[in-house]
Amino acid sequence: MSVPRLVIAAPSSGSGKTTVATGLMAAFASRGLAVSPHKVGPDYIDPGYHALATGRVGRNLDSYLCGAELVAPLFAHGARGCDLAVVEGVMGLFDGAAGQGELASTAHVAKLLRAPVVLVVDASSQSRSVAALVHGFASWDPGVRIAGVILNKVGSERHEALLREALDESGVPVLGVLRRAPQVDTPSRHLGLVPVAERRPAAVEAVAAMAAQVREGCDLDALLALARSAPAVSATAWDAAEAVGPTAEPPQDAVVALAGGPAFTFSYAEHAELLAAAGAEVVAFDPLRDEQLPDGTSGLVIGGGFPEVYAPELSANEPLRKAVAGLALSGAPVAAECAGLLYLSRELDGQPMCGVLDAKARMSERLTLGYRDAVAVSESVLAEAGARLRGHEFHRTVLEPGAGAAPAWGVRAPAPRVEGFVQQGVHASYLHTHWASAPGVARRFVERCLTS
Repeated sequence: MSVPRLVIAAPSSGSGKTTVATGLMAAFASRGLAVSPHKVGPDYIDPGYHALATGRVGRNLDSYLCGAELVAPLFAHGARGCDLAVVEGVMGLFDGAAGQGELASTAHVAKLLRAPVVLVVDASSQSRSVAALVHGFASWDPGVRIAGVILNKVGSERHEALLREALDESGVPVLGVLRRAPQVDTPSRHLGLVPVAERRPAAVEAVAAMAAQVREGCDLDALLALARSAPAVSATAWDAAEAVGPTAEPPQDAVVALAGGPAFTFSYAEHAELLAAAGAEVVAFDPLRDEQLPDGTSGLVIGGGFPEVYAPELSANEPLRKAVAGLALSGAPVAAECAGLLYLSRELDGQPMCGVLDAKARMSERLTLGYRDAVAVSESVLAEAGARLRGHEFHRTVLEPGAGAAPAWGVRAPAPRVEGFVQQGVHASYLHTHWASAPGVARRFVERCLTS
C-alpha cells in the first residue's frame, strides 16, 4: 500500500483538528484529487463532515475495537483508488484507551500506517512556549514522525511572527497558520458536534468555510509533498466478502432494514458491507419519516444516534413503532445499539417508544464513556454465549429495566456488570461494536434472517 497520507493530530481535544482535517480534505478534493477520509477512534460524527468534504464515505480506524492488525487493511480498503488520504486523530496525539498504553491513540494508528503527522496547535494563549510544546511532542516517541505544525487561532501578524520565530529553533516546519474564524465553528451539544444529517445546508456552508480558511492559511503543496513522502506499508485491503467467507445461495431474500436519518446517524460503513457480503439486501429507512419498514424486511439493525433529541417525532410515528414491535414479536432478528436500545424501550423521557423492551429511558447529567471488553452472557442473533467482543459506550441516558429479558453482555470495566437485553430475536445494548473485528456477527445475523 503506497497511498499518500497524512495524520492530523493535536496536543489535546479542542485544538482544531476537525476544522483542519475537514478543510484539508475539501481543499484537496476541490483540486480534483480523490481524497479518502478517515477518523481515528469510535467517533461517528466527524466522518459525516469528512464525507461532505470529499464525496466519499468517512471511515473509522480504531485499533482497540478492530485490533491493530486490521488498521492498515481497513485503511487500504477505504483508500483504494484514491490520490490522497487524510486521517483525523482523536483527543491528544498520545491519548488512547485508558490503562492500555498507546493502544487506540492517534500515535498508535500513525505508526501502524507509517504516516507523517501534522500537529495542530491552538496558539491563542501562547507565543514562545509553542516551541517547547512542539519539541516535547516531537521527541516523546521516536516512532512517531511529527513532520509539520499548523498553528490555529492566531490573533495577528505580530502574534504569527512571534510563533514562527520560536518554532524556527524546533526543527519542525510551520505548514499553515489559521486566524481566529468563528464562522467555521460547528455547533455542539451533549455528545459533541451536531451531525451533518441534522443540519445539512449549514454543514455544507461550514465545510466550505473550513476549506477556504485552509486554502488561505496552509501550504497545500508542501502538505501534499509530505503526504507523498509516506513509505509503503505491507497490507492487503480488507474485503467484506473475504471476511465473511463463502455463503450458500440464500433460499429466499434476506432484506435487512438499516435505520438512518437525523435520529440514527451512528453506523460504521463496514456493517452494511458485511451484511451485503453475507447475502442480505440492505435497505435504509428513516424512523422519523417512514411509516412502514422496507418491503420484505426480515431483519432490523438500529444503530446509534440522538433519539432523545427527536423523541416527540419518533413517538408520533405510531405506525412505524407498531411495525417494529410486530417484527420483533415475530422473532425476526433485531440488532440495536445505544440509540436503537432507547427506541426499542417502552418510553424515552416520557414519550412512548416501540415497547419491545420492558424498560424506561431518560436523559441524565452523567456521561458514560469508554471502551469495554465484553463477553456474551446469552445466546443471541449476534453471538454465541461466551463470545468475546470489544465495544464502546458513549451516552448521557440511563435505563430503568423491567423484567422478561436476559442480559446481552458482561463487562468488566469500570466495574463488573451485565448490560443490555436478549429477548427472542432481539439483541439490544448500549455497546457500539465494530463488526469488522468479528465478521461472523454479520453472517450469523443474516442466517437468522433466513431461518426466523
